[in-house]
Amino acid sequence: MTPFNPPRYPIEDVCYPEPAHIARHVASGGWLALTAGELLREAARALPEKTAIVSDEGRLGYREFDAQSERLGAALLERGLHPGDRVLFQMGTVIETAIALLACFKAALVPVCSLPQYREIEMEALANLSGATAWLVQGDAGSFDLAAFAARMTLRCPAVRAIIVARGPASSASGAREGVRICALADLIEAMPLQAARAALATMAPEPRDVLAFQLSGGTTGVPKIIPRFHGEYIGQARAWAERTGMDASLVALYALPLIHNAGQIATLFPMLILRGTMVLMARMDARTWFEWVERERVTHSLSIGPIAVQAIDYADVARHDCSSLRLLMSFNRADLLEAHLKVPCTNIFGITEGVLMSSAPGDSATARWNTVGHPVCASDEICIVAPGAETPVADGETGELCIRGPSVTSGYFSMPDVNAGAFTRDGFFRTGDLVRQQRVDGRVVVSFEGRIKDNIDRGGEKFGAEAVEELISRHPAIADARVVAMPDRVYGERACAWLIVRPGHDVPSLAALGEFLTSLGLARFKLPERLEVIRQFPVTRVGKVDKVALRAMIAAKLEDEQAGRT
Repeated sequence: MTPFNPPRYPIEDVCYPEPAHIARHVASGGWLALTAGELLREAARALPEKTAIVSDEGRLGYREFDAQSERLGAALLERGLHPGDRVLFQMGTVIETAIALLACFKAALVPVCSLPQYREIEMEALANLSGATAWLVQGDAGSFDLAAFAARMTLRCPAVRAIIVARGPASSASGAREGVRICALADLIEAMPLQAARAALATMAPEPRDVLAFQLSGGTTGVPKIIPRFHGEYIGQARAWAERTGMDASLVALYALPLIHNAGQIATLFPMLILRGTMVLMARMDARTWFEWVERERVTHSLSIGPIAVQAIDYADVARHDCSSLRLLMSFNRADLLEAHLKVPCTNIFGITEGVLMSSAPGDSATARWNTVGHPVCASDEICIVAPGAETPVADGETGELCIRGPSVTSGYFSMPDVNAGAFTRDGFFRTGDLVRQQRVDGRVVVSFEGRIKDNIDRGGEKFGAEAVEELISRHPAIADARVVAMPDRVYGERACAWLIVRPGHDVPSLAALGEFLTSLGLARFKLPERLEVIRQFPVTRVGKVDKVALRAMIAAKLEDEQAGRT
């Protein structure tokens, strides 16, 4: 098999990288001549009895992981799916999700990596945009009946012709459009002999240039954009990630967020397959359980996004647990607070589904690990920092928009030519919309994340990124989490309002006290919040992001009420 072969199962409206680009990426090691199915088969041959996956419900060895995914992949094809077909996933972080993902990868079916939390708006749009022909749901993902939901949605999604129910009976998917096949995932596996499955899939193997998955953007709009990712590209980036973060064959990676996410797969699932390590899956984040898993399974690496960092920092009984096996905890922020609390190496990271991943290495200095997001894990990924809204590079040390180009960077969103037309610079760099700044630490050029363009606050013509302020506020001992938004102001146009989640047992700091704390950390005074609001939990969008539009509307309404004397 060679990465220079064309895709065996080309998909219309996918932006495929040019062959010349792929050849360059192969030469640099950014793309590998491998597919996901090959990784698992080779691991099963080499270490059949080694534990591949651990969860609340038990353990799965490499031999059984390979066999179950083989049988499911062949069964899906036998039931009428074809290589290149798309499969909607509404699955949580459970063993069946990993089995179903590898089954699709082996059968050249393309998972559409959605979430159990998605409802009508997202799923109808994703189903029809992707042209999905099958819908895979988890029967026990929560109180909401995903199987019945998928059945109802087939009336709006005419291409869907099959519903597969994991961890539940097929009968729960009642009310589907006539002609839609409904089956239980366990029954499909059970009914397919392993030898027959291997024979069927041997003739259907995808190429490294074939689409591996349809990942989704994490934007604030109601419906995510679709990002095609490819076998050889994804495996190359996962290998680079593993090397940068110090993973090896002793890897035990704990993941407590949606496995279907890009982060779950590229930072946990694929490094586990490449290194033939072990992956520990937590269906729900709970601080005590997280620490118990770390201790019991001798976890070496874990990834923190959003609530994990807050819960870990708030957990008071860390000393009760032996966390000495942890070599690195990777977080999108707060690495310094996490390391001080857990007494294990922590590093800030940066990544977007459209491409680049950045991190420092475990052995890098605390300054690099805590105060920056490191540098691209793939040596041939390029970054360029330009003035927002332009293509002019900013001076060294100045903040600008991060633009990226390289082996792991998307060539364009699926079936969105108008969006793609404005998503790239004339030199082919993808515009991320993220604000960053380059600096030199320990003799190496590294990147500091400064916020997002859409989160800028314009205070009398002085613009600054809200997320950089949020990160500093969250260092205050009384603050569990913070979000900074613009509030309308008659004189300056906008001022900053900080919405705060306060730690249990702590008092809300005064505006003056918080200002003194922030300036002691080096924050310029014009960036200080000029109003504080306390909230129990942040509103979220339908795609699970903190809803800053709602927070802006809430503070604007409060100001209007105050001005009108209604409070």
